[in-house]
Amino acid sequence: MRLLLPAVVPSWRFFDAVTASPRIDYVLAASPGGASGDWHEFDPRVPVLSARMMLRRLVWNPAWNEALYLVSLAERLMSNADPATLAHSEREMLRRVAHQLHRKGYDRGGDWLRIRLRFVHRPPGTDEVLGEVVYVSDHHRLSTLL
Repeated sequence: MRLLLPAVVPSWRFFDAVTASPRIDYVLAASPGGASGDWHEFDPRVPVLSARMMLRRLVWNPAWNEALYLVSLAERLMSNADPATLAHSEREMLRRVAHQLHRKGYDRGGDWLRIRLRFVHRPPGTDEVLGEVVYVSDHHRLSTLL
């Protein structure tokens, strides 16, 4: 029974520690050296979900799978991996951001895309959420990413 109990009753201790969570921001510019506009959070989470939407997401949630993949890419980009792996992670993130912006028809100021990674965390004992920019990409032409 002692061996069967952990399989039947789930444990929420998947990780040794909870660390900062990566967020992807983007900005579009008219030219690679030109002034950039405001940074926008890429694919922000919905603040409130209906019960119906929660049930649906238990079965079908490709957007969450995409978000998890982007988190993995962000974490890999911040690791001490080899240059080819880092280039792949950056290229995939840029490509996926560009494709989603294109699908949604966003046009916020230009043809040059730039992304940044922010790691957000909540210090112990507070409700304040702090963010730290840890990576900013070069400008990339949107048409080459699509």
